[in-house]
Amino acid sequence: MAASVEIDPHSGFCGGVIRAVSTAEKFLATHSGTKLFSLGAIVHNEEELERLSSSGLVAIDYGDLEEISNGKGEYLMIRAHGEPPKTYQTASGLGFEIIDCTCPVVLRLQKEIRESYGRIKSMTPQGQILIFGKIGHAEVLGLLGQIEGDAVVIESVSALAGLERQGKIDYSVPSEIFSQTTKSPAEYAEVCRLINGKMSAPLVVHDTICVQVASRYEKLVEFARNHDVLIFVAGKSSSNGTVLCDLCRSVNIRTYRIVSPQEFRPEWVGENDRIGVCGATSTPAWLLEKVAAYIENFAR
Repeated sequence: MAASVEIDPHSGFCGGVIRAVSTAEKFLATHSGTKLFSLGAIVHNEEELERLSSSGLVAIDYGDLEEISNGKGEYLMIRAHGEPPKTYQTASGLGFEIIDCTCPVVLRLQKEIRESYGRIKSMTPQGQILIFGKIGHAEVLGLLGQIEGDAVVIESVSALAGLERQGKIDYSVPSEIFSQTTKSPAEYAEVCRLINGKMSAPLVVHDTICVQVASRYEKLVEFARNHDVLIFVAGKSSSNGTVLCDLCRSVNIRTYRIVSPQEFRPEWVGENDRIGVCGATSTPAWLLEKVAAYIENFAR
């Protein structure tokens, strides 16, 4: 086949992930023989995690942290997603040296949600905080931890209806809504529109989706439309990858999601097809290049 292959210039790590990965790389390069523990996967991409682990990065979970009796002399990285205050207290109490790589955008959101919680509760104890985000996502857990879990998490437009039926959203009390930084701007706008349409009390909508991430939506839609076939590269556990891949598929039905080059299937493309390679905010540029090179071998 004589297909062409192009990499989306706007895909790849977002600023927060670049900062976290660079910090890990620098630490491991200057602390030979020292392990660097990461609380959770530093990035939701299996290929990148394998690369970093070969240099000494060790991912642990909350259960592992609770089982550690003494972390003195050890280093623990807080990833870009951020953590609730309790995590810092636990890690410090165990003696860990903390390397905080929380994304500055997430840090601002954490501060904003704390301030809003104090403000709204001073108005009325029944006031509510709403968070548009994925239940169980590390960033969302970090946000909930700022306010002792006293918020309602809305995963999607369809989930909103279920929460209404369960009586978990009160449209009669002052409310403020925030979004996880990597969610779809269009879906967040729709959720806010639906809620605002039913409110009999004031609703404050906070624009908390990362500007860098938000701009990718428009650019990715254009990229998807300008190619016959789209190969979307993302880790299996990447929430942002799922959202962006679904967006691509909504404008280009010939969108295929893969984790590694080996998952590409030649039968997906035809002669003279324009093939676009793109990915999530957790997909490294080197992997996009590797996938493109792999596909080009079939396109010759």
